[in-house]
Amino acid sequence: MKIKVINPNTTWAMTAKIEECARAVAGPGTFVDAVSPATGPASIESHYDEALSVPGILTEIAAGEMAGVDGYVIACFGDPGLDAARELATGPVVAIAEAAMHYASFLGRGFSVVTTLGRTRGRAADLVERYGMARHCLGVHSCEIPVLDLDQNPDSRKVILEACFDALDRDGSDAIVLGCAGMADLCRSLSDELGVPVVDGVAAATTMVQSLVTLGLSTSQRNEFARPIPKSYTGILAPYEL
Repeated sequence: MKIKVINPNTTWAMTAKIEECARAVAGPGTFVDAVSPATGPASIESHYDEALSVPGILTEIAAGEMAGVDGYVIACFGDPGLDAARELATGPVVAIAEAAMHYASFLGRGFSVVTTLGRTRGRAADLVERYGMARHCLGVHSCEIPVLDLDQNPDSRKVILEACFDALDRDGSDAIVLGCAGMADLCRSLSDELGVPVVDGVAAATTMVQSLVTLGLSTSQRNEFARPIPKSYTGILAPYEL
């Protein structure tokens, strides 16, 4: 089984961390390959960043289809390009916010999301509604650490831990969802200190894709997610014509 994990930003140091976390949960016989697109933002922290990351994601999906990839993970908590990716891929495509929220809903009466910057909380809240998680998600919180500072700031883990404690206290929640792929490596140690389940979307999405492929399940092609209708594209979008 081949699973392609797409980090929609172009920061390869983060991609390497994501790949390590995904491979740690992959089963025997599952090959995980994590990539960053050749074009896109260095990090994704706005709607603008998300929009400009989508062409790179779709390029990687198209390349994966040529290479016989069985399933895909979109490793950004805004879940950019998910619907479009599902139209192109023959195998299942799962994004990390989607997977993490579903897994967390199994682990207690409610969960809290702890993400990076406050400006991304609205997008996370939108995804809570989209995925039918409003009953389970008790709050969305930020630690005010930019994505690219997660590895550079020596205090980042301490700040994230404090934000998680505060979220549990304020929300009365039973679990934490980490709201950034760049936090994936902190999952186990944070859970040990917090005393509650902490869900990393990279691991959750990887195991979910692996399970779907094992079950022979993929996105329905009957209606909305059928392959896009061929048409002409102009200008810089010409290479994306199907």
